[in-house]
Amino acid sequence: MDQDQLDACMLAVARQQDRAAFERLFSHFAPRLKSWLIRTGSAPDSVDDLVQDTFVLVWRKAAQFDPDRARVAAWLFTIARNLRIDRHRGAGAAWLALESTHVEDVADPAEGSDTRLAQMRMSRDVRSALAQLSSEQRTLVQLSFYEDKSHSAIAAELTLPLGTVKTRLRAAAARLRQLLEEYPL
Repeated sequence: MDQDQLDACMLAVARQQDRAAFERLFSHFAPRLKSWLIRTGSAPDSVDDLVQDTFVLVWRKAAQFDPDRARVAAWLFTIARNLRIDRHRGAGAAWLALESTHVEDVADPAEGSDTRLAQMRMSRDVRSALAQLSSEQRTLVQLSFYEDKSHSAIAAELTLPLGTVKTRLRAAAARLRQLLEEYPL
């Protein structure tokens, strides 16, 4: 199905609660969502639930879909992404500030001492590399990678053009890569 057909299916679901159109959307997007969720770090045992919950929300909130604002694919993946983030936070995950150093130094009793030492060194090296970025680059890295915000959300928050955010994030990533290559393994 092409994008226009997918949008038409979504509109049929939104306007008429068309079950056949919903089934077509599910058949098309469920495998793609599942694959994407796994690639982006979701636990494989929770992916099916996330996909199912995404489509439950799609059915319930179908009337909110606006094809002038986003394609159906973008809308579905955004819903899935937000559910994944909510689940991650709801599971008690600790979101640490970039400056937080004391938590990384606490040993996990299940790990060997070599693993703990390597992780502590890597954590130290990453903090050191982040400290060498400009404050603007650190802010972009924090928003994108630590707070898992989309580029468009960052652009809106910082009142910057989307292309500028993407360019600056690429530059920050290249700089981090360069800095981390300087540290011995």
